Amino acid sequence: MASILERNKDVKPKKKTREEYAEDALYREVWEEVNNEKTQAFIKKYSKYLIAGALGILIIATAIQIGVRTHRSNKIAVATNYETAVENLDANALAALADNTSGATADLALFQSYMLDNDVTKLENLATDGHTRDFRDLAKIHMISIKGDDMSAQEVEEYLEPLNTKKSPFYYNSRLLVAKKYLSVGDKENANKWLDKIINDKDAPSLISADAQALK
Repeated sequence: MASILERNKDVKPKKKTREEYAEDALYREVWEEVNNEKTQAFIKKYSKYLIAGALGILIIATAIQIGVRTHRSNKIAVATNYETAVENLDANALAALADNTSGATADLALFQSYMLDNDVTKLENLATDGHTRDFRDLAKIHMISIKGDDMSAQEVEEYLEPLNTKKSPFYYNSRLLVAKKYLSVGDKENANKWLDKIINDKDAPSLISADAQALK
């Protein structure tokens, strides 16, 4: 006796009549009409928001493109002005460039301006308000060479304290300057403390280490 499943395999699918095909087509047409109406209603209801969103995306994309072009043109202008100022040895132009730019470019321009006209106020500004540590510390080293004679050894040590870290590129130079200042006032004990710090530091540059040993 054949099972129900086996019997079902022998049952052929019933063919649709012409009326049933026509009915299916009508259903599809009605469904498409309903969907079109819903879509149109949705667009009509939210058209303002859709247009605003599209315009917003367009404005943002345009602003980004303009921003990139402006940034690039500004960079080119700064480089051109900097090159011209250096070629002309124009201290005022370099100072103006320092005021209108930022970062290492501004610091370099201000330092070069000082080197051209020896305006110590520029060096002082760089030492206190420089954008980068490298140029702030460089300015401090130069300030000691200018005003160090009028400062006490303790004042020199305190002034160079921000450089007393290996994060500073002038870490060893500042230590040697402090030691020399103590020696200049006859305080060999404190001078030797700083000299020993350099001599016992395996990372100290060979020239600075040799200077320290010669002074000891």
